[in-house]
Amino acid sequence: MGHRFSRRKLDGTEDLSPGRFSVSEEAPPHYSSYSTGSETAVSMETPTRRPSEVVNSRQDNRRPSIYSTMDAMPHLEFYANATATGRIRRSRPSLETLRKAVDDAESGSNTGDSGRGSVSALQESGNESKENGAGGKTAQPVRFGWVTGVMVRCMLNIWGVILFLRLSWITSQAGILLTWLIILMSVLVTSITALSVSAISTNGRVSSGGAYFMISRTLGPELGGPIGVVFSFANALACALNTVGFSETVRDLLIEYDSQIVDSINDVRIIGSITVTVLLLISLAGMEWESKTQILFFLVLMVSFINYFVGTLIPATPQKQSIGVFGYRSEIFLENLFPDWRGPEGDFFRMFAIFFPSAIGILAGANISGDLKEPEIAIPRGTLMAIFWTTVSYLAISSTVGACVLRDASGNMNDSLPLNFTEACEGLSCGLGWNFTECQQSGTCSFGLSNSFQVLIQVSGFGPLIYAGIFAATLSSALAFLVSAPKVFQCLCKDNIYPYIGFFAKGYGKNNEPLRAYLLCYIIAMCFILIAELNVIAPLISNFFLCSYALINFSCFHASITNSPGWRPSFRYFSPWTGLFGAVISVVLMFLLTWWAALIAFGLIIFLFGYVVYKKHCQLTTALCSNSCSMPQCLVLTGPPTLRPALVDFVGSFTKNVSLMICGDILMDDEKSVSQRNSNEMIKWLNQRKVRSFYTSFKASDLREGARHLLQASGLGKMKPNILVMGFKMNWQESSSKGIEDYINTIYDAFDSNHGVCVLRMMDGLDIRDELETEVNQAFEVDEAIESDDQISDNTVNDQIKTVFQSKQGKKTIDVYWISDDGGLTLLVPYLLTRRKRWRRSKVRVFIIGEQQTMENDRKEMKTLLQRFRLDVHDVIVMTDSERPPLAKNMRRFEEMLAPFRLNEGQLDERTAQQQRTEFPWKVTDKEMDALRLKVSNHNLRVNTPADCPSSLYMSWLDTLSCGLHCPVLLIRGNQQNVMTFYCQ
Repeated sequence: MGHRFSRRKLDGTEDLSPGRFSVSEEAPPHYSSYSTGSETAVSMETPTRRPSEVVNSRQDNRRPSIYSTMDAMPHLEFYANATATGRIRRSRPSLETLRKAVDDAESGSNTGDSGRGSVSALQESGNESKENGAGGKTAQPVRFGWVTGVMVRCMLNIWGVILFLRLSWITSQAGILLTWLIILMSVLVTSITALSVSAISTNGRVSSGGAYFMISRTLGPELGGPIGVVFSFANALACALNTVGFSETVRDLLIEYDSQIVDSINDVRIIGSITVTVLLLISLAGMEWESKTQILFFLVLMVSFINYFVGTLIPATPQKQSIGVFGYRSEIFLENLFPDWRGPEGDFFRMFAIFFPSAIGILAGANISGDLKEPEIAIPRGTLMAIFWTTVSYLAISSTVGACVLRDASGNMNDSLPLNFTEACEGLSCGLGWNFTECQQSGTCSFGLSNSFQVLIQVSGFGPLIYAGIFAATLSSALAFLVSAPKVFQCLCKDNIYPYIGFFAKGYGKNNEPLRAYLLCYIIAMCFILIAELNVIAPLISNFFLCSYALINFSCFHASITNSPGWRPSFRYFSPWTGLFGAVISVVLMFLLTWWAALIAFGLIIFLFGYVVYKKHCQLTTALCSNSCSMPQCLVLTGPPTLRPALVDFVGSFTKNVSLMICGDILMDDEKSVSQRNSNEMIKWLNQRKVRSFYTSFKASDLREGARHLLQASGLGKMKPNILVMGFKMNWQESSSKGIEDYINTIYDAFDSNHGVCVLRMMDGLDIRDELETEVNQAFEVDEAIESDDQISDNTVNDQIKTVFQSKQGKKTIDVYWISDDGGLTLLVPYLLTRRKRWRRSKVRVFIIGEQQTMENDRKEMKTLLQRFRLDVHDVIVMTDSERPPLAKNMRRFEEMLAPFRLNEGQLDERTAQQQRTEFPWKVTDKEMDALRLKVSNHNLRVNTPADCPSSLYMSWLDTLSCGLHCPVLLIRGNQQNVMTFYCQ
């Protein structure tokens, strides 16, 4: 226990309310300065330490707290995934350990050690494991940054065969303007997809498996499976495309030097088969060698680009002019500005289909996410930068080649015109001194933008460098796709979604290389290389990649629009509507490009998804249940929900649509009037209030017995409560001793059964029974909008009651006092609240314990942890005055509150005192009071005291922590199990 959720109006000069512990009167608290206005706070009472403990607090990561010296302060290591980091993860003590360790801590505190032995043992064991780890040297996997791992890789994938062998031809067909439109349409699709991938990659730490891993962990492996299959297949096709492009260039060189092997088609097949085999061997050598090869390719490409742009500036020789290259001419630019469709492939969407594969390399970096140092940073930055620079290069090359080269040229030096020519001449070439009319009319021109795929070589300053660029672009892209496809497919196989593919999941070496998947990708690529036609393969690839992009964008849209609590991307430039637009435009383009290929792609997707739904629907249910288990599933002791609407509304605010809520109503034996409660009326009331909750009643002799049975029996399977939510017992001072004992023991029972506990307190209480009989509670107001003619019954007059939790909260503040690490429940509840429309504008502040000398470092560490959780926190405030004792007047108030429950042994003889200790265990003895004063003087007051702590003392502490606030207060304690994560899982 120990967190509190409060909402209050305070100004800087207001005195603390009676019963609150405070710092000394001489100085204000170091951690807060409240201004006038409404505030909401989730807080936890502050831990304190002895000065000797301050020095080593950072090294321990287990600083003593007010709960127990074994209790741990929030730390990143408690949330680290051992399998992801490759080392033993240090964990916080379990709830059972904390509960059992308190007795030892009590004895330790008398010796001045406060149970530090247990902490020391844990620390020594942690150091031991570190030493053992340092002693044995293990091979560390290669990790890449955002430049070499993502940006360079994506740029090499994007600069593929189309750039050098088809861009100039597309410019001749579509003209410069429509070519720019084709480029920008392609970039629009890929940019939107890149934004979606960036959002997915920042929704937690990413492991290997690239796009498939990220999508399957967003929507589930069953839904991501079809994407993984299609995307892996598309990457294998892209490898074949770039290999064929390389082979075409080599074949043309062989023809130029009269060195053909067999014929033009079979030469492409032979060269392509040899090339993809060599690329496979490079891939099998490991990621380190593959990365070095990519850097070499990138440098060659940069030199070839410089060579091309320098060539456009060099005055054209007669030989170049004969093949249509004239340098920058305004008349050539204007002539090539508009389209000139030729042949059966001469239409806009056919050109788009051929060009689009040149933009598909955007996921090359994401596909090797497991080999990146910080994928959540590297993927967005590297991918978007790669798209920007490659787009600039495409626009620049298409416009410059269109300004320098004619569409048709003969290549015959005899076609030059003398100064005073009299023969017939038509076309732009006549004004440039050349007569290409004959070859234009007969369709026999061999050169120019429309007739030659080698234009960039002809324009450049030194042709062989462009050949080197073509080789670098095609081979680097083919290599990247050959690496990407097996990585994605391996991750898919590990999830064991489809039968008979587990064989390909096995990895080898320090980087877990998927050698078997490499061979499968090699076989698929080889099959398509044998087609040996670039213009046939390109539209197929366009459809499969567009299908993948459509599914990626839709998955992000779905996760956003359903308000999934696990969807918390830190990438801020994504909108669900851009994702939907990207999905729709991808599907439309698929059918506009090649409708039959689109039908094949969607048929495959439907078949794969249908298989999962039909054969493995139980796995999907299990996955959904597992996801719900990490959410707060609440058993709320509301009694009749109609009498505690604020408690119902508050819990419903953070469980609606995301987790389980059960309203528990315990019928006491002495409650004759409530035994006939109509469950249907309670459910109707909940439905009318738009609270998604179950209602269950249980007859028991007392609160503790009823709560214990409800904790055990409520729920089904994994959909069981993991948190007990109660209202604060406002009348505890007037209650019977048994009533107080039952209340406190109910909290203990929840902890013993490994449940978290939340206790909600409002200034005027939660039970509105008395107010309904007299006047409306000031904490509530009548909501005329809820009134209707269809009142469910005359007994539910309180249907008209509107609680503060139904109102818009505006720009208020939720203060989270995260002092001891309970697994993150303290952060999860306010996060879930801020996802609701009425809480969305509220700001969250996190308060932590620290020292003055390390305040900035403490703040930085907490901000890092919160950023890993992808939580939008307004501020982190370090409290540095936790070691100050309570004010004397506040301590005096506390003792006055406890006075009626004192045993006063000093006024009794030993026999009578012993007899009263036995008869009244709930009374506080002098020894217990002296121990309390000692704890306070040592700044070591704890709330989760041993089970033999008097219930009246426990209630006094809870009352003191939360009294006097003009707002709701929530005391929270999780069950020490992680409910927050910074991994994509």
